[in-house]
Amino acid sequence: MAHLPARRRLALALPIGVALTASFGFLPSAAAVPADSPAVSASSSDTADSGASLTYVVNTRGTDGRTLASVRKAISAAGGSIVEGYGKIGVIVVHSSNPDFGKQMRAARGVASAGATRTAPLSLAGTTDEGAVQKLSKADANALAKKATSAQEPLEADQWDLRAMGADKAAKINPGSRKVTVGVIDTGVDDTHPDLAANFSAAQSASCVGGKADTSPGAWRPANPDHYHGTHVAGEIAAARNGVGVAGVAPGVKVAGIKVADPVSELFYPESVVCAFVFAADHGIEVTNNSYYVDPWMYNCMDDPDQRAIVDAVNRAQLYATEKGTLNLASAGNSNHDLDSDAILDDSSPDDSTAVNRTIDPHTCFDVPTQLPGVVTVSATGVTNSKAYYSSYGNGVIDIAAPGGDKYQIPSDTPSKNGRILSTLPGGEYGWLQGTSMASPHAAGVAALLKSTHPKASPAQLQALMKAQADEEVCPASYDGDGDGVVDATCKGGKQRNGFYGYGVVDALRAVK
Repeated sequence: MAHLPARRRLALALPIGVALTASFGFLPSAAAVPADSPAVSASSSDTADSGASLTYVVNTRGTDGRTLASVRKAISAAGGSIVEGYGKIGVIVVHSSNPDFGKQMRAARGVASAGATRTAPLSLAGTTDEGAVQKLSKADANALAKKATSAQEPLEADQWDLRAMGADKAAKINPGSRKVTVGVIDTGVDDTHPDLAANFSAAQSASCVGGKADTSPGAWRPANPDHYHGTHVAGEIAAARNGVGVAGVAPGVKVAGIKVADPVSELFYPESVVCAFVFAADHGIEVTNNSYYVDPWMYNCMDDPDQRAIVDAVNRAQLYATEKGTLNLASAGNSNHDLDSDAILDDSSPDDSTAVNRTIDPHTCFDVPTQLPGVVTVSATGVTNSKAYYSSYGNGVIDIAAPGGDKYQIPSDTPSKNGRILSTLPGGEYGWLQGTSMASPHAAGVAALLKSTHPKASPAQLQALMKAQADEEVCPASYDGDGDGVVDATCKGGKQRNGFYGYGVVDALRAVK
């Protein structure tokens, strides 16, 4: 969900990249720092579910021992209980029932920003898939398998997306290296699925729900089968070519699951995402996929102290991951918003309580992690390579495009004639989904292939390669995504870069050549 021409990049990097660094006096670094040693531990009564207690992120001005100790004392004095401290990036996750906790912490010495990560009891979800899953029945799967060629996986005939980006041909040249791992930061991954088990890396997986990593066996799995999003994403990236079901874009790489979705609401709170980026970086994950926006705000505005603290905390974590060698990709969103416009109506935030209508400027109110500096922002296309009807866009914001599925763009060469994306579901099942949530993992798979081909490439170099190898697409003269005769979006930019496709549609075949 982000990337741009020079003007837009400056507008984005100044408030969140340079300005966060300058105004907060902090730049995340992989250098050695004092170990985390929380002065106060959170008890079972200190959860967001107990009474009026909320979760906060407190971001420090430095990572030296004196600053961290001073801030921890201030947290305790203000009635806060530390859940986890990420001293390496100066982010502390705290629970407090003090209604003035955020205000008191923002006035404390050594604190750069602080704010609540939620507004009320838990509720809806913030993933970026569009519409409910359409499951593939066993009878249909058996029928589909009979139509597969000898060179295909049993269900691959319905995977138009692989052919659209040359992934089927790429797999014959280089399916990806076992030394490359893609981390799926999501609702959890069912590693027992027969198409995922062989490529799953348990040693690089965890649950980060609540802001603290849990690496106990199975902690990374979805809370229930209805939390299928992360498993679907994982299959798109790295489902094995093993003669079982579907194939991933990079069927030879490893995939890890880092669960961040609340087990009840499926909300992706900031503290969980901070934990996930740090965990990925510290466990050698080369690529992360982020098919969500950080709840509870679709856009986090820098003039709001709570939302500013959220941007600050997540940005520190993803920059830390980047500096440790991790390339982060994110979905552009499914609201058909122009992320380079002057104003957007956000009528869905906050999504954990009562939403209010507010008009925001996407140059100062950010979709996180989509619009953070260095994150590869991915828009979605359908089988005709047209922008998917739901996909957000924006000249200078979108970096690349990838197949995300579109129910209005129907493939002519698949048995099921389904324009969505077919992939893995929990419990050994399969199903179709569409969304920029599906586009981002296709791009993440290409990034993994590039890392396999160029193992010493840095995140910036990988991103440059993705853009250089993408298939250029020009802006359409007119765009009517749902075919109702009404223009739904306007594409700005040229052939080399524009608001619908960025630098173009990802190309898996070029990645392995």
